[in-house]
This record gives sequence, C-alpha cells and structure tokens, in this order.
Amino acid sequence: FSNVSFELNAKESIAIIGMSGSGKSTLLHILSTLLTPDNGWVALFDEEIQAMSKKRLSNIKRHDLGLIFQSHYLFNGFSAYENLEVSEILSGEKIDDELIERLDIKKVIEQKVTQLSGGQQQRVSIARVLTKQPRIIFADEPTGNLDKATADEVMKLFFEYIEDKNAGMILVTHDEALAHNCDKVYKLENRQLLKIK
Repeated sequence: FSNVSFELNAKESIAIIGMSGSGKSTLLHILSTLLTPDNGWVALFDEEIQAMSKKRLSNIKRHDLGLIFQSHYLFNGFSAYENLEVSEILSGEKIDDELIERLDIKKVIEQKVTQLSGGQQQRVSIARVLTKQPRIIFADEPTGNLDKATADEVMKLFFEYIEDKNAGMILVTHDEALAHNCDKVYKLENRQLLKIK
C-alpha cells in the first residue's frame, strides 16, 4: 500500500470498499494487528503498535479490539452459548441477553455450533465479539452470510453499539450501499486508499 492514512474517532464508522483481491482484508488485518506493515505504522488509542510491549498489545487485543470475519471461527465442539462464555471469561464482561435476542439466536443458543446454519453461526460469532464490548470493531464482510433483513438488523446493531459504547468500527465490504451507511467511505484501488465520502 502507499499513502494510506486515516483516523477513526469514537462513535465513528469507516467503510473500505474495493474489488476482490484489492487488498481490503489485508489492510484490515494490518489495522487490527493481525499483520505487521512492511513500512509505516499503525496507532491504536494514541499508541503505536510497534512500540507496544507484547503484554500491552495482548491486553488491547483481548479487551479493546473486536474482529468479525465472514468465516465465523467459532469453537465447533462447543454450543453457541459456550462460545459466548469463552468471550465472557477472557474479557470479564457479562453475556448480554438482549444481544442474544437482537441477533435472533436465543432458540439455538444451546445447540452445538456444527448444528447451526451459516447465518446462525455468523450471528453467534457477532454476539461473541460484542460480548467483550470492544472499543473498535474490525468487520470483514460481517453480513456476507446473512439475508438482507438480518444483515440490515446486524448493521443497525453495530451502529447503535458504537454510539452507545463510545466505540468505533472499520468495515470492509464489497456492498457499496452498506458502505455508504458509514460515516466515511474509502475505496482501495491500485493499492491506494481514496476517500469517496
């Protein structure tokens, strides 16, 4: 990437759009600390990641960053509720029953993850991330496995969450209509990030 620079503020959402293979997910992985940039730097909460101790970075990842992928990455041997309990234990935050209701997973919460549909698995994954109450949500095609009505409800939940929790969200999507619901929209093209909203 070259000349990639932007800032995410509290209560703000940023969407990054682009063609398949343009590097959207790679950029999101760099911003969320999963990958290290070849050059340049990333700062979270006014601290450069590269200057953080491993313990400090680990603590930020555990408590402050929420990563939602198109693939759910749930623990398959566990029930949906047990997956939420893992997040509860690691973060120290309680499972929110209203979140379970909003994501329409209450009726399947005791089932094994492998017994759930792709859309149900995705909603459990979203509940697991939001259970820990992250300060920044990094979402890579989070509604890709959901029907339109459910996708709209999930996005509404995300926007309410960042407002209520004084959080921020960076969303990677190919869905331009969805992207334009965010406060800012950038397009990744030819390895450059262009602001379009």
